Amino acid sequence: MEQVTRLFDILGLYQTIFSSKKDALCKKKNGKWIKNTSQEYVDYSYRVAAWLYAQGLRKGDKIATILSNSPQWNMIDMGASIIGAIHVPIYTTLNTNEVEYILDHADIKMLFINDKSTHRKYAEVFTKKEQIIQTICINDKIEGTLYWESLLSESESLFKSYKDKIEKIKDEITPDDLLSIIYTSGTTGTPKGVMLSHQNILSNAKACAKIFQEGDRGMGINNRALSFLPLSHVYERMVTYNFQISGLSLYYIESLGTLINDIKVVKPHIFNTVPRLLEKIYDNVLSVGDDLKGPTKFIFDQAVQFTQKFEVGIKYNPIEKLQFKIFDKLVYKKWREILGGEVMYMVSGGSALQTKIHKFFWTADLRVYEGYGLTETSPVVFVNYPNDDKLVKLGTVGPVLNNGTQFMLAEDGEILIKGPGVMLGYYKNPEQTQEVINKDGWFHTGDIGTLVEDRFMKITDRKKEIFKLSAGKYVAPQAVENVLKGSLFIEQAFVVGENEKVAGAIIKPDFTYLKTWCKKNSIEYTSDDTILQNVTVSKAVRKEISILNKKLSAHEQVKKIEFTAEEWTPANGLLSATLKLKRKQLSQKYQALITKMYS
Repeated sequence: MEQVTRLFDILGLYQTIFSSKKDALCKKKNGKWIKNTSQEYVDYSYRVAAWLYAQGLRKGDKIATILSNSPQWNMIDMGASIIGAIHVPIYTTLNTNEVEYILDHADIKMLFINDKSTHRKYAEVFTKKEQIIQTICINDKIEGTLYWESLLSESESLFKSYKDKIEKIKDEITPDDLLSIIYTSGTTGTPKGVMLSHQNILSNAKACAKIFQEGDRGMGINNRALSFLPLSHVYERMVTYNFQISGLSLYYIESLGTLINDIKVVKPHIFNTVPRLLEKIYDNVLSVGDDLKGPTKFIFDQAVQFTQKFEVGIKYNPIEKLQFKIFDKLVYKKWREILGGEVMYMVSGGSALQTKIHKFFWTADLRVYEGYGLTETSPVVFVNYPNDDKLVKLGTVGPVLNNGTQFMLAEDGEILIKGPGVMLGYYKNPEQTQEVINKDGWFHTGDIGTLVEDRFMKITDRKKEIFKLSAGKYVAPQAVENVLKGSLFIEQAFVVGENEKVAGAIIKPDFTYLKTWCKKNSIEYTSDDTILQNVTVSKAVRKEISILNKKLSAHEQVKKIEFTAEEWTPANGLLSATLKLKRKQLSQKYQALITKMYS
């Protein structure tokens, strides 16, 4: 790994160590898996570099991608890095105003898009951008754009012509050179362009690759990774470099709708996820259990209860060992089969995973490792180590990543970071850069944390999201929301109450579970909206919340509740691309309900 100091150095591994891979990069399209070999990955990446160079792009010029996960994403990423061009990935879920802002702010000269639907969505923006030399479409032929296959065709001879020049350019690129500008999806305000160097991202990727390569369950050339979180986000992007450094085969799903089926076909050994997906799997498994009868249901319920005994490194007594063997054969094995039967690791980030769900998966040998980081830190800062149970603590994001990263806690509990992953700064925004990186080089994360056992970091909330009640008591909304989501009735919760006497919450119920519950309780279910008007349903959810309130301090307890049937998604602007609550947008959306709540 020492020879990998610039992104395109990873291609050297595919030319030597991983040269025989038949499924280096794979994508499911129209129901079929299309596989790219190691050599194709290398060749196509260099062809992209030659084509970009032939169009006049030089070191420091910006290209943008509005693409879903695919091998082409990787090839464009690598191709740009080879000639020193800066890759600006853009989420496919952003609205037209956000896309236009990024294209202008980043001075984009070349644009790669998914398909006709992407083109239709942003056509009005594209036509106004005279600085864009060419738009390339990956999956469809569109008038006025260049088709990906045509680019590959043109670039074969171009690479032969420019090979020597490209090699010279490569030699002059340093690890500290700017690799990418990633615009934070943001939960408030205008997105900021985070400047990351080769060194920033690769210091993270190499450290993460090392900890996943070691131990009895080490990852290597014979393992498969499934990818479904957006590559436009630094987390999935960095981890795919980690996978590539280790030689794993990368499989990109067709859509989230095909995820579970794709998992069963690919049988991945590892994938990255977010708590929401694990919560949905957990809820679905419990829903299946609700429909069981007799001895089968008894065994299932006992198996679920048994999971809550779990601790990392636990040694069961003789009776527990026997129980585990029975449950593993009859129940846990089926849970593993839902995820393909070969999963060794799941890496979760973005927000905290409830401990009961963590234990649920670990008991079935579906190991979930939580970590923490930000775009500005490339991203991983803390992570639970998969090769050493002594470096794993459920309910925390683990110890600091061993790549030279340092941390300290400010007086108010804010986590400060210094190390090789800390960004170069915000693009065209030195003032905001100085606001978050002090004169001593410490980056202020804006997250509040506490150390557990002097080693493991526990994130308690966002500094700017904590609010004060009228009595002067502070409420950390994320912590309260995570408790509320412990109920099967609740899919999402948005906690409010600044300057009010008590905390309140907008509740988005889990309607899948609610339908099952209504059926069991002989309640007619006509629609999501009408069921929220049902007195029995409302009482049941409110009773559940009153039980959950006992886990909270008196001032944190949710006393005011309003319901909504509307989905919260990145598409409607209520969640960020990484599925975090956009609090400003939620406040605006539900201002009438919040007013009603406190009237």
